[in-house]
Amino acid sequence: MTKISSKLPAISRSSRIATGEENLYQSLVCTNTALRLAARRLGNLYDEALAPLGLKSTQVSLLTEIVRMEADNDGQAPTLQDLAVKLAIQISALTHALKPLIRDGWVVLKVDEHDKRTKRALLTQDGIELWQRALVYWATANERVEAVMGSDSAAALRAAADFVASDEFLVAYREDDQS
Repeated sequence: MTKISSKLPAISRSSRIATGEENLYQSLVCTNTALRLAARRLGNLYDEALAPLGLKSTQVSLLTEIVRMEADNDGQAPTLQDLAVKLAIQISALTHALKPLIRDGWVVLKVDEHDKRTKRALLTQDGIELWQRALVYWATANERVEAVMGSDSAAALRAAADFVASDEFLVAYREDDQS
């Protein structure tokens, strides 16, 4: 792996970046910055679409993942730990994200019957109804994104994002880092 830090010039507040050095900095921020900017833009568009329901796109994603994981686990609600792992977030961030959903009566936490230290998240009946309504708004926003991007480009973007989010990518990244 090439060490980039040895190529970076020392920069003071008053110095200007030379053209060659500027290109180096641009290449350093390419993938991460582009994905973060795109995620924020899309998140804002989906948030706008969901605004009539008083939901954010992150909340709909969380509700959807709870439903998906419950369906994949023969009707057993996911544990908070499993949900955090699936969403690639810290448990503290997950509990923070769940607070308004619990407060508004859309999600409840239940103590696991086999391990009292473990909590499981599940949608209430009101939560299920809200989630189903949200999917209509979500689908409308998604159709608009696909219309602007084109179906093939949207599918390619999802495939690339799914790969980057996969354990396979993480293992490959870390293995490459070890060499």
